[in-house]
Amino acid sequence: MRRSNVELFVLGLLRIGVGWHFAYEGLSKLFDGNWSSAGYLESTNWIGADLFHWMAANPTVLKVVDVSNIWGLILVGGALMLGCLTRVAAALGIAMLALYYAAHPSLFADPSGMTEGTYLFVNKNLVELLALCVVAVLPAGRFGLDGLLFAWRRRSVHRGAACEPPADLAEPAFASPLGRRQVLASFLGVPFVGGFVWAVLKKRGYESHEENQLAARIDGLSGATMKPFEVKTVEDLKGPIDTAKICNVRLSRLILGGNLMNGFAHARDLIYVSNLIRAYHYPEKIFETFRLAEACGVNTVLTNPRLAPMITEYRKREFGKIQFIAQCKGNTEKDLLESVRYSIDNGACAAYVQGEAADSYVRDGKFGTIEKALELMRAGGLPAGIGGHRIRTIKLCIDQGLESDFWVKTLHHHMYWSADVENQQDNIWCEDPHETITFMNDLPQPWIAFKVLAAGAINPRSGFKYAFRNGADFICVGMYDFQIVDDVNVALTAIKEAKNRVRPWQAV
Repeated sequence: MRRSNVELFVLGLLRIGVGWHFAYEGLSKLFDGNWSSAGYLESTNWIGADLFHWMAANPTVLKVVDVSNIWGLILVGGALMLGCLTRVAAALGIAMLALYYAAHPSLFADPSGMTEGTYLFVNKNLVELLALCVVAVLPAGRFGLDGLLFAWRRRSVHRGAACEPPADLAEPAFASPLGRRQVLASFLGVPFVGGFVWAVLKKRGYESHEENQLAARIDGLSGATMKPFEVKTVEDLKGPIDTAKICNVRLSRLILGGNLMNGFAHARDLIYVSNLIRAYHYPEKIFETFRLAEACGVNTVLTNPRLAPMITEYRKREFGKIQFIAQCKGNTEKDLLESVRYSIDNGACAAYVQGEAADSYVRDGKFGTIEKALELMRAGGLPAGIGGHRIRTIKLCIDQGLESDFWVKTLHHHMYWSADVENQQDNIWCEDPHETITFMNDLPQPWIAFKVLAAGAINPRSGFKYAFRNGADFICVGMYDFQIVDDVNVALTAIKEAKNRVRPWQAV
């Protein structure tokens, strides 16, 4: 049937609108030097989840996926706006949207939080997919460059050419081939492309040079900070975090890290950050953080014993009953043992030889120092553990016959921009995650994983899931008060998804 110019114009606007969205999504990812689809792929748990997880875990494949996604969005979007190869572009767009929907369908809601809103089967990806189906089956490219091609071919037919126009361009739109109105209509998308480019450049132009440099390196939307700065309250909590035992001590599976409250920050060359976070964590703020953590079921903080007086004061004021695991260290054996005694005297619920200290003692062959610390911890009635940044530390302690009630070992993947194993500059804490996972799988003692976010470089949805899925019984995470509710919700999902993992849960 013959289409009116009004119908063709509306189809053209639909095509241009979808194309604009595709192109902008692609350019925003291109301009963001740290964007990656890893988190999106890792958090899928529907059709093809194993394939998506494999893509995220393979750096080479992930790079291909990222580049294909970026340029696919840009090229499809540009073709749709210009009305060039419209049906081919629509088909490719449909395929991309189908993959997005398969990765994160709106069956009821997306528990990973990778899609906005709460939907019932239909979300914007599905709506846009259906819109492209309309573009693909109707002559939406007639008011576009495809219309110019059709007119040129139709003119050839009028001159007696033997070739017939293809079926998708067989419908005439204008009375005379290559008339002025027809040519103008064919360039309907060009002003929109110009407006699009102007809008993108204007938006980018408003950003400062420092912001551009930061955006090229750090993704504020997927780091450890919250996605929008919207402080969640206990009312937003999905439920209290699970607990499990180490010896006779019951701990929350998400443990609050104490480094931030002690003013220790991995901020690379930003030397003011430690002072900044120390100023933020004045006593009442620490008490507020503890209270919120306990309200969410987080009953333990893992910390340097220097925070012990603050915890004692918190309990004395009857704000709560939060317990602490002491990370004991010292440059000498005397200092280490004194740290253990101090932790026992100040009410620690468990203690361990801190990872960096244990790495140093093992490197120097001082296994006797570690053994004395373990004996003193147990004499004080505490579960005794050994920490380590390097898996070699754990292996050699076991080879020497040291018995640990629990292990505290780093675990994080390397899919973040500053990960550089060869030139470590405060950027890698788990040199070989595969070796760590493989070795820890065979250990019968509970395992507390720390640095699971690589000091804030990894999104909690990715880091928590990776740690629990790969064998951690607990995770220790530094959290500001405004992050606790979100992190507990993410941890609940990660624990649920890791129920059938390879390494048995060694703490129940």
